[in-house]
Amino acid sequence: MDSSISEVANLPTKYGEFKIQAFKEGQKEHLAIFKEPFGNTPLVRVHSECLTGDALGSLKCDCGEQLEYALKLIAKEGGILIYHRQEGRNIGLFNKVNAYALQDRGFDTIEANHQLGFSADERTYDIVLTILKHFNIDKIRLLTNNPKKIESLKGIKIVERIPIKIEPNRFNKDYLSTKKDKMGHIL
Repeated sequence: MDSSISEVANLPTKYGEFKIQAFKEGQKEHLAIFKEPFGNTPLVRVHSECLTGDALGSLKCDCGEQLEYALKLIAKEGGILIYHRQEGRNIGLFNKVNAYALQDRGFDTIEANHQLGFSADERTYDIVLTILKHFNIDKIRLLTNNPKKIESLKGIKIVERIPIKIEPNRFNKDYLSTKKDKMGHIL
């Protein structure tokens, strides 16, 4: 077995029963959480890590709600969720907390990243292509609002984009507006 790919294990969750497999990329370890059968055109969610939203229930973003939505849908229909370990659009948890502090002072999420010396989005998607290739997947139905994810999955045919609609709250309303207005997210 390839040392950069773990064995497959069972993962029962409150959303349903899945299989899980880990993939190493340098120091990062990404996950494929999946439910078979995939069918010819599997449902795929590339979910970027967000500790504050996914694990702590932060209301400053919509990440935790998107993760929950995707897991419920994949549990029902089958498919794969790639948990993409690139915290804070790949600026890391430490810098993400500093970006939060800047946001508390009035900067939007992009301006905060720029203040810290980063671009609006530092993520790369090479590992996603590697994971999809591992599963022999070359065409998908992609759960996303982010056009950059669509553009970044070169070599994968995206048959359908499925939006994830999350109701804004008073803490993430401006964040979601910035994603839509400055990053082109389809909300």
